[in-house]
Amino acid sequence: MKLAFMAGYSPAQVSLPMDLVLEAERLGFDSVWTSEAYSTDAVTPAAWILARTERIKVGTAIMQMPARTPTCAAMTAMTLDALSGGRFLLGLGPSGPRVVEGWYGVPYGRPLTRTREYIAIIRQILARKAPLEHEGFHYQIPYTGDGATGLGAPMKGVLRGNPALPIYTAAITPNGLRAAGELADGVFPIWMNPERFELLGPFLEEGFAKADGDKSLADFDVAPLVYVVLGDDVEACRQPVRQHLALYIGGMGPKAKNFYAMYAARMGYEAEAAQIQDLFLSGRKVEAAAAVPARLIDDCALVGPADRIRDHLQRWRDAGARGEVGSLLVGGASIDAMRLLAEELL
Repeated sequence: MKLAFMAGYSPAQVSLPMDLVLEAERLGFDSVWTSEAYSTDAVTPAAWILARTERIKVGTAIMQMPARTPTCAAMTAMTLDALSGGRFLLGLGPSGPRVVEGWYGVPYGRPLTRTREYIAIIRQILARKAPLEHEGFHYQIPYTGDGATGLGAPMKGVLRGNPALPIYTAAITPNGLRAAGELADGVFPIWMNPERFELLGPFLEEGFAKADGDKSLADFDVAPLVYVVLGDDVEACRQPVRQHLALYIGGMGPKAKNFYAMYAARMGYEAEAAQIQDLFLSGRKVEAAAAVPARLIDDCALVGPADRIRDHLQRWRDAGARGEVGSLLVGGASIDAMRLLAEELL
């Protein structure tokens, strides 16, 4: 099981935790990941980190697909991969309707169809076997629809990319997990309980069965985000995780279309997810965070004193030994917490 560091995106002022990134590289972490929502983008920090590091891989978890065309994403990925000597990992996700339509100003459309088309176009560009052509629901290349000049022609990219460039997708819904299993090389379930792989595994297996070739967990990276907060006071260490979970369960989508709340319900917290949503959407965010149960935090995060974290790590070790977790994407960790994880897992 590999260790990865989640650099995330910036708050109101742009900042990058470069001290933590450089420590992750020194400790032997496999990768570091940036992200985007409606703050900093994922690509610029990834380029910055690649330029300031030498060995660690750098990925996007995630580049939001509605934010850029698949051709643009492919060019970006190939450029970063070439400039870094093959250290770039491409993570993609459809985001949600609130961000897609409220921030990017484009239709949410069909997210799974978009994922399928997006990855197909990128793989065509990377393979570079023929000029690019695609006819789909979301993308038409060359474009011949409304407003077209009629002058577009299929083109083959000049840059020779790596056809084996790893592509990850973010997914927690059954259909999203099926698509990840079929189309991608890895998946980011935003959180997971390492003892409840049945929430993910059967859907990934269905996707593997539809993929070309003999695909299985052996060559697929399940990479959940795992918050790690080291400290003597367990309840104090739970607080940042409470706030994270409350934001996603309560605020990342309207009441009837919040995929994170639905996922929390499948994890066994249906009543709690509904309460968190009601509180968050009514503006009572502090109360929403307080409503996040300690058991949910302990299911998917590592918090408290060093000995407690060591004990709880065994669940993740066991999942890794079963091939059910390939990478731990460590979020919220201090340098001391990162060193503890490296001592235990590397």
